[in-house]
Amino acid sequence: MNAMLRRLSVVGGAAAGTVALLAAPAFAHVSVQPGQAEKGGFSTVNLKVPNERDNASTVKLEVTVPTDHPIASVMPQPVPGWDVEVTRTKLDKPIEMHGKKISEAVSKVTWTGGTIEPGMFQQFPLSVGQLPEDADRIVFKALQTYDNKEVVRWIEVPEEGKAEPDHPAPVLKLVEPAEGSGGHGHGAGHQGGNGKGGHGEDAAEHDARAAATKKTAASNDDSDTTARVLGIVGIVVGVAGVAFGVLAGRRRSAA
Repeated sequence: MNAMLRRLSVVGGAAAGTVALLAAPAFAHVSVQPGQAEKGGFSTVNLKVPNERDNASTVKLEVTVPTDHPIASVMPQPVPGWDVEVTRTKLDKPIEMHGKKISEAVSKVTWTGGTIEPGMFQQFPLSVGQLPEDADRIVFKALQTYDNKEVVRWIEVPEEGKAEPDHPAPVLKLVEPAEGSGGHGHGAGHQGGNGKGGHGEDAAEHDARAAATKKTAASNDDSDTTARVLGIVGIVVGVAGVAFGVLAGRRRSAA
């Protein structure tokens, strides 16, 4: 019986290891997070880049921004240790944003100078907008370069109903705006052009939330002050009790 249990344990462990090995690549792709944003809005997305190699470090990332459905504004957030270069391309057909015609758009963003060590990943944030209203997704084809000169091309476009390709390109899905959002999607901390904050709230909502936060903080401060005062009173009472006990003991000894 024990021998059988040991064999089952070994087989189960081997099977689990095989599943882990097969599943690992699925979690190691270059990807866009979050995976969706609202059409016609603004968003902050992260290109998540894991290191898939045990003996090499990632030293360069090139991300192509499609111009068939151009994005008027693409701004990278500084990443410590990395240099960034933004390449712009003249558009065949100018686009309009906030009443202004834009004839150029970002077509590529390249990060260099840093390293992603084995077993690590790095996020590269981009603020993008205004997102197209006439597309269902944006495909950010990416090239990942290692310090051993290997280049992994994440450029295969996934197709619905088909198996995922070996090197899928990062895809940002575009969805219809939520009711009441006015078509202004958002990402974390982004200030859109609609006079609202990153979470789609107007000035009154923002002030009310700030006031509530301030009131809560004040209440917490009062609670902390009360707790400190009670703690000090407790210490004083304890010291007084000890002193009284000592004096009472001396009086009994004297008697």
